[in-house]
Amino acid sequence: MKVVLTGASGLLGNALLSSLRGDGHQVTRLVRREPTKPDEARWDPRGGQVDPTALEGADAVIHLAGPGLGDRPWTAAQKRMLLDDRVSATHTITEAMAAAEPRPRVLLSMSGTGYYGNPGEALLTEDAPQGDGYVAQIAAAWEQATAPASDAGIRVVRMRTGVVLSASGGAFGRLLPIFRLGIGGRLGSGRQWWSWVALPDYVAAVRFLLDHDDIDGAVNITSPEPIRNADLTAAIGRVLHRPTFTVAPGFALKLPLRDFAEDLLGGQRSVPQRLLDAGFTFEHPTFEPALRAVLAKP
Repeated sequence: MKVVLTGASGLLGNALLSSLRGDGHQVTRLVRREPTKPDEARWDPRGGQVDPTALEGADAVIHLAGPGLGDRPWTAAQKRMLLDDRVSATHTITEAMAAAEPRPRVLLSMSGTGYYGNPGEALLTEDAPQGDGYVAQIAAAWEQATAPASDAGIRVVRMRTGVVLSASGGAFGRLLPIFRLGIGGRLGSGRQWWSWVALPDYVAAVRFLLDHDDIDGAVNITSPEPIRNADLTAAIGRVLHRPTFTVAPGFALKLPLRDFAEDLLGGQRSVPQRLLDAGFTFEHPTFEPALRAVLAKP
Protein backbone atom coordinates (compact mmCIF):
# COMPACT_ATOMS: atom_id res chain seq x y z
CA MET A 1 0.00 0.00 0.00
CA LYS A 2 1.18 3.53 -0.77
CA VAL A 3 0.32 6.02 1.97
CA VAL A 4 0.81 9.80 1.94
CA LEU A 5 1.38 11.21 5.42
CA THR A 6 1.22 14.79 6.72
CA GLY A 7 2.55 15.65 10.17
CA ALA A 8 5.12 12.86 9.92
CA SER A 9 7.62 14.62 12.20
CA GLY A 10 5.24 14.73 15.17
CA LEU A 11 4.75 12.14 17.89
CA LEU A 12 1.81 10.42 16.19
CA GLY A 13 3.14 10.71 12.66
CA ASN A 14 6.53 9.28 13.57
CA ALA A 15 4.94 6.30 15.34
CA LEU A 16 2.66 5.60 12.36
CA LEU A 17 5.54 5.98 9.93
CA SER A 18 7.56 3.32 11.77
CA SER A 19 4.58 0.97 12.00
CA LEU A 20 3.62 1.24 8.33
CA ARG A 21 7.15 0.88 7.04
CA GLY A 22 7.79 -1.99 9.40
CA ASP A 23 5.04 -3.88 7.58
CA GLY A 24 6.45 -3.06 4.17
CA HIS A 25 4.14 -0.20 3.15
CA GLN A 26 5.45 2.69 1.07
CA VAL A 27 5.05 6.04 2.84
CA THR A 28 5.53 9.47 1.28
CA ARG A 29 5.95 12.30 3.77
CA LEU A 30 4.66 15.74 2.85
CA VAL A 31 7.05 18.47 4.07
CA ARG A 32 6.82 22.26 3.92
CA ARG A 33 10.51 22.78 3.15
CA GLU A 34 12.44 21.72 0.08
CA PRO A 35 12.56 17.88 0.04
CA THR A 36 15.95 16.35 0.83
CA LYS A 37 15.07 12.62 0.80
CA PRO A 38 13.48 10.31 -1.77
CA ASP A 39 10.44 9.66 0.44
CA GLU A 40 9.60 13.36 0.80
CA ALA A 41 7.36 15.59 -1.33
CA ARG A 42 6.70 19.29 -0.88
CA TRP A 43 3.43 20.94 -0.01
CA ASP A 44 2.40 24.46 0.93
CA PRO A 45 -0.69 24.16 3.14
CA ARG A 46 -1.39 27.89 3.30
CA GLY A 47 -0.65 28.40 -0.38
CA GLY A 48 -2.92 25.55 -1.43
CA GLN A 49 -0.22 23.56 -3.26
CA VAL A 50 0.79 19.89 -3.18
CA ASP A 51 3.45 18.34 -5.38
CA PRO A 52 1.22 16.46 -7.85
CA THR A 53 3.61 13.51 -7.99
CA ALA A 54 3.06 12.89 -4.26
CA LEU A 55 -0.43 11.47 -4.79
CA GLU A 56 0.39 9.41 -7.88
CA GLY A 57 -0.65 5.83 -7.17
CA ALA A 58 -1.49 6.62 -3.53
CA ASP A 59 -4.02 4.34 -1.86
CA ALA A 60 -4.51 6.42 1.28
CA VAL A 61 -3.75 9.76 2.89
CA ILE A 62 -3.28 10.15 6.65
CA HIS A 63 -3.55 13.82 7.56
CA LEU A 64 -2.16 14.71 11.00
CA ALA A 65 -0.60 18.14 10.42
CA GLY A 66 -1.53 20.91 12.86
CA PRO A 67 0.02 22.91 15.73
CA GLY A 68 -0.62 21.75 19.29
CA LEU A 69 -3.49 23.44 21.09
CA GLY A 70 -1.57 24.02 24.30
CA ASP A 71 1.80 24.95 22.84
CA ARG A 72 1.38 28.70 23.42
CA PRO A 73 -0.87 31.06 25.42
CA TRP A 74 -4.25 31.61 23.82
CA THR A 75 -3.98 35.15 22.56
CA ALA A 76 -6.39 36.31 19.86
CA ALA A 77 -3.66 35.81 17.25
CA GLN A 78 -2.89 32.29 18.50
CA LYS A 79 -6.56 31.33 18.37
CA ARG A 80 -6.85 32.50 14.77
CA MET A 81 -3.66 30.66 13.82
CA LEU A 82 -4.85 27.37 15.36
CA LEU A 83 -8.05 27.52 13.36
CA ASP A 84 -6.63 28.86 10.11
CA ASP A 85 -3.71 26.41 9.97
CA ARG A 86 -5.96 23.40 10.41
CA VAL A 87 -8.58 24.51 7.91
CA SER A 88 -6.15 25.64 5.21
CA ALA A 89 -4.00 22.50 5.47
CA THR A 90 -7.04 20.22 5.32
CA HIS A 91 -8.53 22.09 2.35
CA THR A 92 -5.20 21.89 0.56
CA ILE A 93 -4.75 18.13 0.92
CA THR A 94 -8.39 17.24 0.27
CA GLU A 95 -8.64 19.37 -2.86
CA ALA A 96 -5.44 17.75 -4.14
CA MET A 97 -6.93 14.32 -3.44
CA ALA A 98 -10.13 15.21 -5.27
CA ALA A 99 -8.13 16.38 -8.30
CA ALA A 100 -5.83 13.35 -8.41
CA GLU A 101 -6.28 10.70 -11.08
CA PRO A 102 -6.78 8.07 -9.88
CA ARG A 103 -7.88 9.33 -6.48
CA PRO A 104 -6.70 7.81 -3.20
CA ARG A 105 -9.37 5.53 -1.74
CA VAL A 106 -9.38 6.85 1.81
CA LEU A 107 -8.53 9.90 3.92
CA LEU A 108 -7.91 9.49 7.65
CA SER A 109 -8.00 13.03 9.00
CA MET A 110 -7.06 14.16 12.49
CA SER A 111 -9.62 15.74 14.79
CA GLY A 112 -10.11 15.79 18.55
CA THR A 113 -12.54 14.98 21.31
CA GLY A 114 -12.66 18.72 21.97
CA TYR A 115 -15.40 18.62 19.31
CA TYR A 116 -17.82 17.71 22.10
CA GLY A 117 -17.06 20.74 24.25
CA ASN A 118 -17.33 20.25 28.01
CA PRO A 119 -20.64 18.46 28.66
CA GLY A 120 -19.77 17.24 32.15
CA GLU A 121 -20.80 13.69 33.02
CA ALA A 122 -22.37 12.83 29.66
CA LEU A 123 -20.96 9.68 28.05
CA LEU A 124 -19.94 10.72 24.53
CA THR A 125 -20.16 8.38 21.56
CA GLU A 126 -19.63 9.56 18.02
CA ASP A 127 -23.33 10.46 17.80
CA ALA A 128 -23.01 13.20 20.43
CA PRO A 129 -23.52 16.75 19.09
CA GLN A 130 -20.91 19.43 18.70
CA GLY A 131 -20.30 21.23 21.99
CA ASP A 132 -19.66 24.83 22.93
CA GLY A 133 -16.35 26.66 23.17
CA TYR A 134 -13.54 27.59 20.83
CA VAL A 135 -11.89 24.15 20.81
CA ALA A 136 -15.19 22.66 19.65
CA GLN A 137 -15.39 25.29 16.92
CA ILE A 138 -11.84 24.46 15.79
CA ALA A 139 -12.61 20.73 15.65
CA ALA A 140 -15.85 21.27 13.74
CA ALA A 141 -14.18 23.54 11.17
CA TRP A 142 -11.31 21.06 10.86
CA GLU A 143 -13.74 18.26 10.10
CA GLN A 144 -15.83 20.34 7.68
CA ALA A 145 -12.67 21.10 5.70
CA THR A 146 -12.55 17.44 4.60
CA ALA A 147 -15.62 18.04 2.38
CA PRO A 148 -13.71 18.18 -0.94
CA ALA A 149 -12.58 14.58 -0.39
CA SER A 150 -15.96 13.20 0.66
CA ASP A 151 -17.70 15.12 -2.16
CA ALA A 152 -15.33 13.39 -4.58
CA GLY A 153 -16.44 9.97 -3.31
CA ILE A 154 -13.38 9.29 -1.17
CA ARG A 155 -13.95 7.45 2.12
CA VAL A 156 -13.25 9.94 4.90
CA VAL A 157 -12.67 9.07 8.55
CA ARG A 158 -12.55 11.95 11.03
CA MET A 159 -10.39 10.70 13.90
CA ARG A 160 -11.53 12.37 17.14
CA THR A 161 -8.47 11.62 19.21
CA GLY A 162 -8.07 11.97 22.96
CA VAL A 163 -4.87 12.88 24.82
CA VAL A 164 -2.23 10.40 23.68
CA LEU A 165 -0.30 8.64 26.44
CA SER A 166 3.40 8.55 25.62
CA ALA A 167 6.57 9.19 27.59
CA SER A 168 8.34 10.70 24.58
CA GLY A 169 6.13 13.61 23.58
CA GLY A 170 2.72 15.20 23.47
CA ALA A 171 0.81 16.42 26.51
CA PHE A 172 1.81 13.50 28.75
CA GLY A 173 5.41 13.76 27.65
CA ARG A 174 5.41 17.31 29.03
CA LEU A 175 3.55 16.36 32.22
CA LEU A 176 5.72 13.45 33.33
CA PRO A 177 8.89 15.46 34.11
CA ILE A 178 6.79 17.71 36.36
CA PHE A 179 5.47 14.69 38.25
CA ARG A 180 8.95 13.19 38.50
CA LEU A 181 10.03 16.34 40.31
CA GLY A 182 7.22 15.78 42.82
CA ILE A 183 5.37 18.96 41.89
CA GLY A 184 2.61 17.44 39.76
CA GLY A 185 -1.01 17.59 40.85
CA ARG A 186 -4.61 17.77 39.76
CA LEU A 187 -6.16 20.59 37.76
CA GLY A 188 -8.82 22.57 39.57
CA SER A 189 -11.37 20.26 41.19
CA GLY A 190 -9.91 17.19 39.50
CA ARG A 191 -13.41 15.94 38.66
CA GLN A 192 -13.13 16.63 34.95
CA TRP A 193 -12.95 13.63 32.63
CA TRP A 194 -9.91 13.01 30.45
CA SER A 195 -10.30 11.00 27.27
CA TRP A 196 -6.93 9.40 26.60
CA VAL A 197 -5.38 6.64 24.51
CA ALA A 198 -2.03 4.85 24.76
CA LEU A 199 0.23 5.51 21.78
CA PRO A 200 0.39 1.82 20.73
CA ASP A 201 -3.42 1.65 20.73
CA TYR A 202 -3.60 4.87 18.72
CA VAL A 203 -1.33 3.42 16.05
CA ALA A 204 -3.25 0.14 16.03
CA ALA A 205 -6.58 1.98 15.72
CA VAL A 206 -5.39 4.05 12.76
CA ARG A 207 -4.11 0.90 11.05
CA PHE A 208 -7.48 -0.75 11.76
CA LEU A 209 -9.36 2.17 10.19
CA LEU A 210 -7.03 2.13 7.21
CA ASP A 211 -7.96 -1.48 6.48
CA HIS A 212 -11.72 -1.37 7.18
CA ASP A 213 -13.46 0.03 4.13
CA ASP A 214 -16.86 -0.13 5.84
CA ILE A 215 -15.98 2.59 8.40
CA ASP A 216 -16.31 6.27 7.58
CA GLY A 217 -17.34 9.48 9.33
CA ALA A 218 -16.47 10.34 12.92
CA VAL A 219 -14.56 7.81 15.02
CA ASN A 220 -13.42 8.36 18.61
CA ILE A 221 -9.85 7.16 19.12
CA THR A 222 -9.84 7.01 22.91
CA SER A 223 -9.55 4.36 25.56
CA PRO A 224 -12.89 2.72 26.43
CA GLU A 225 -12.23 3.81 30.02
CA PRO A 226 -11.89 7.60 30.37
CA ILE A 227 -10.52 8.77 33.71
CA ARG A 228 -11.08 11.72 36.02
CA ASN A 229 -8.17 14.10 36.35
CA ALA A 230 -7.81 13.44 40.09
CA ASP A 231 -7.64 9.66 39.51
CA LEU A 232 -5.17 10.13 36.67
CA THR A 233 -3.00 12.30 38.92
CA ALA A 234 -3.06 9.71 41.72
CA ALA A 235 -2.15 6.94 39.27
CA ILE A 236 0.84 8.87 37.94
CA GLY A 237 1.99 9.45 41.52
CA ARG A 238 1.76 5.73 42.34
CA VAL A 239 3.63 4.67 39.21
CA LEU A 240 6.40 7.26 39.65
CA HIS A 241 6.45 6.99 43.47
CA ARG A 242 6.06 10.75 43.81
CA PRO A 243 3.70 12.95 45.85
CA THR A 244 0.79 14.58 44.00
CA PHE A 245 -0.43 17.13 46.55
CA THR A 246 -0.04 20.15 44.28
CA VAL A 247 -3.21 21.68 42.86
CA ALA A 248 -3.23 23.97 39.82
CA PRO A 249 -6.17 26.28 40.63
CA GLY A 250 -8.47 27.26 37.82
CA PHE A 251 -7.74 31.00 38.07
CA ALA A 252 -3.98 30.36 37.76
CA LEU A 253 -4.47 28.35 34.57
CA LYS A 254 -6.63 31.05 33.05
CA LEU A 255 -3.84 33.63 33.29
CA PRO A 256 -1.42 32.06 30.74
CA LEU A 257 -3.85 29.81 28.84
CA ARG A 258 -6.90 32.08 28.69
CA ASP A 259 -9.77 30.37 26.85
CA PHE A 260 -7.91 27.05 26.59
CA ALA A 261 -8.03 26.77 30.39
CA GLU A 262 -11.81 26.30 30.16
CA ASP A 263 -11.27 23.17 28.07
CA LEU A 264 -8.59 21.81 30.40
CA LEU A 265 -10.88 22.36 33.37
CA GLY A 266 -13.88 20.83 31.58
CA GLY A 267 -12.92 17.75 29.61
CA GLN A 268 -14.86 15.02 27.84
CA ARG A 269 -15.98 11.54 28.80
CA SER A 270 -15.62 10.01 25.33
CA VAL A 271 -15.82 6.34 24.41
CA PRO A 272 -14.75 4.66 21.12
CA GLN A 273 -18.11 3.09 20.35
CA ARG A 274 -17.57 2.67 16.61
CA LEU A 275 -14.19 0.99 17.06
CA LEU A 276 -15.61 -1.38 19.67
CA ASP A 277 -18.62 -2.20 17.50
CA ALA A 278 -16.28 -2.99 14.61
CA GLY A 279 -14.33 -5.47 16.72
CA PHE A 280 -11.23 -3.45 17.59
CA THR A 281 -9.47 -4.63 20.76
CA PHE A 282 -7.49 -2.26 22.97
CA GLU A 283 -4.20 -3.55 24.32
CA HIS A 284 -4.17 -0.88 27.06
CA PRO A 285 -7.78 -0.04 28.04
CA THR A 286 -7.12 1.20 31.59
CA PHE A 287 -4.87 4.10 32.53
CA GLU A 288 -2.49 2.88 35.24
CA PRO A 289 -1.45 -0.38 33.51
CA ALA A 290 -1.14 1.59 30.27
CA LEU A 291 1.17 4.11 31.93
CA ARG A 292 3.32 1.32 33.38
CA ALA A 293 3.58 -0.31 29.97
CA VAL A 294 4.47 2.95 28.24
CA LEU A 295 7.20 3.76 30.78
CA ALA A 296 8.61 0.24 30.57
CA LYS A 297 9.34 0.54 26.85
CA PRO A 298 12.79 1.79 25.85
